[in-house]
Amino acid sequence: SQLVESGGGLVQPGGSLRLSCKASSQFEFGKYNMAWGRQAPGKDLEWVAGMSILGNRKIYADSVKGRFSISRDNAKKTLYLELNNLKTEDTAMYYCTRGLMMADAKWGEKGQGTQVTVSS
Repeated sequence: SQLVESGGGLVQPGGSLRLSCKASSQFEFGKYNMAWGRQAPGKDLEWVAGMSILGNRKIYADSVKGRFSISRDNAKKTLYLELNNLKTEDTAMYYCTRGLMMADAKWGEKGQGTQVTVSS
């Protein structure tokens, strides 16, 4: 994959993490809307957040609105997801890909993911 996610880990409920998604040199990061999704064991992939190319549009799933924040640095070819006030139900593998929302996100091109585990 041309996308590499990192930053996951084990955190207690109420804690925070910052995920990163670094694109390869061949990936034309500055030309794409980008999105984050997650998948918990035994569950379908869930779209979490999306961001437009220039960052003027950010959208979130209701389940994370007000707690998660998506951002990007086009010069560094990196997408971020800041996770705050984490809950046990946020436990999942987190992925990034190009696209803005569930319907247009290219999940087949996602990276290997980074695991977020929320547990006391």
